[in-house]
Amino acid sequence: MATLSVAPKSKDFSKVSGYLDMFSRRIEATPPGICPIAVQASLLESEGLQTCGKCVPCRDGIPQLLDMMKQVMRCEADESVLDKMRSLAQVVRDTSDCAIGYVAGEIVLQGMDTFEEEYRNHVQKGMCQEGVGQTLPCETMCPAHVNIPAYIALTGEGDYAGAINMIRKDNPYPTACALICEHPCETRCRRTLIDAPVNIRGIKKFAVDSLHADQVPTPKPSVDTGCHIAVIGGGPSGMTCAYYLSLMGHKVTVFEMHKELGGMMRYGIPAYRFPRHRLDEDNKAILSTGNIEVKLETYVGAEEMRRIADEYDAVYVAIGAHAGKSLRLEGIDAKGVMSAVQILGAIGDGDYPDFTGQAVAVIGGGNVAMDCARSAVRAGAREVTVAYRRRLEDMTALPAEVESAMQEGIEMMTLQAPVRIETDEDGHARKLICQPQYIGPVKRGRPAPVAASKPEIEIDADIVLIAVGQDIVSEPFEEFGMKTEWKQFVADEHLRAEGFDNIFVGGDCQTGPKSAIMAIGAGKVAARNIDAYLGYDHKLDCGVEVPAPKPNDRNAYGRVNIAERPARERKNDFEYVEVDMSLEEAIQECGRCLRCDCFGCGTMEGGRVQYV
Repeated sequence: MATLSVAPKSKDFSKVSGYLDMFSRRIEATPPGICPIAVQASLLESEGLQTCGKCVPCRDGIPQLLDMMKQVMRCEADESVLDKMRSLAQVVRDTSDCAIGYVAGEIVLQGMDTFEEEYRNHVQKGMCQEGVGQTLPCETMCPAHVNIPAYIALTGEGDYAGAINMIRKDNPYPTACALICEHPCETRCRRTLIDAPVNIRGIKKFAVDSLHADQVPTPKPSVDTGCHIAVIGGGPSGMTCAYYLSLMGHKVTVFEMHKELGGMMRYGIPAYRFPRHRLDEDNKAILSTGNIEVKLETYVGAEEMRRIADEYDAVYVAIGAHAGKSLRLEGIDAKGVMSAVQILGAIGDGDYPDFTGQAVAVIGGGNVAMDCARSAVRAGAREVTVAYRRRLEDMTALPAEVESAMQEGIEMMTLQAPVRIETDEDGHARKLICQPQYIGPVKRGRPAPVAASKPEIEIDADIVLIAVGQDIVSEPFEEFGMKTEWKQFVADEHLRAEGFDNIFVGGDCQTGPKSAIMAIGAGKVAARNIDAYLGYDHKLDCGVEVPAPKPNDRNAYGRVNIAERPARERKNDFEYVEVDMSLEEAIQECGRCLRCDCFGCGTMEGGRVQYV
């Protein structure tokens, strides 16, 4: 007689997944400044909950590791505990049957190496390192450390002038950052615990769209100090430094080699992303302080640098990274092969290329590559292809930029490593030849591409744009005597150039190519340190009061994202692509801010992080 089988009772794993989503949100919103050993302990505890209990190293080793780590966290451990932890972690990692034990051991070992100073502080001094503690996530993650909750509240109240001056307290480029900032401030937003990060850049954009920055008076400068500072470079870092020094009462002369101010914001970002007149709004406001003289089209070589160093009380070198890196490819010198920096620089001066009817290939996967590709579409190219040797998800360009490029008809040829450029009889580029890749082991945080056993592919390319990075023209300053490493100026923690008392450096020429907001943050720090070097300690008041907080609205909302004009329309011109946020959308986004400056972290007055 046949036996009927009984269906097992189904388990609703979706409930568990939904519940665990709350924890993933908490991980995303982990605040900066938290003790790394506490974070490690929580990760290790979650690993222990996942053990099946079959193998001894994982089953018994993880709880023992967790006990020792908690001893360290409570500052009750000595050096012998650290030795035992490391030995046991190696055993758990190397002898466990599955990835649960391996990862648990690796978490401990990597943490002990990465946070060696923190472990030493806990064991030897019985305390966390200086600076560990609760901070405002958005303000801490912003390289310029702008008081973000304050200007969000001011925008929500309709005080756009107050919001702009609150931003200017730490960042004199409110318009620039409203339009092009990569918004790292949003990465740890506590609103993630409820729904999604507040659209901080969108709120800033609404404020500067509602009232242009050059219509908002800047604070009045302090009393004239009689000091005169030279700034080499009129980009975001140099002009930021000049702005704060001028408000402190110092006289500033800016030396800029281009026809206009703005640095890579003008000569590296196309107008469809950042219209030139919007950049001019910020620069006009900066120059309105009255203590800044600008010398355009002035190249500073070694001899001129010697004169400047002698004549001025202090010098800030912020020359950016205006040269394009190249590749060792056969045919790299062919006609039609251009540097991304070269073509974007020409666009910055209003010299737009004409690629009508031509096939354009862009080599690279960063924001500059996307800017070049999207500019080529607007220049009339019949087809545009981006050749990138890694995967789409490995691109360093912002995901929104990649998506916008694809909407405009740009083809992403990923896992394709360029090997040569083929030319016609006249030496003009005709094809880009690529070797297919497959993705291999992780190196330096990203999976590395490896050549695949596949035939080469051909990409039609009358124009090849090389967008693989920017370089620093440091040679004149090296000749003057400034030290560099890989062309980046060497400086101490106060941005003072090595071997000099009165010369400071910052921005891309010191860190390598980074974002505009990081350059702005460096300029702000340099201004404060130059002021201290000159014997002063100026305090700048933006003249705006921080609004009192309203009760939190903890209902979940959909995040308001900034839309772009339809791709079929925007790809035909260099006009600005983003659509304005409406008043209703802006009010909703401002209302989503949890005012962590008053709730959760508590007020930061007196405890506000200072960066010098």
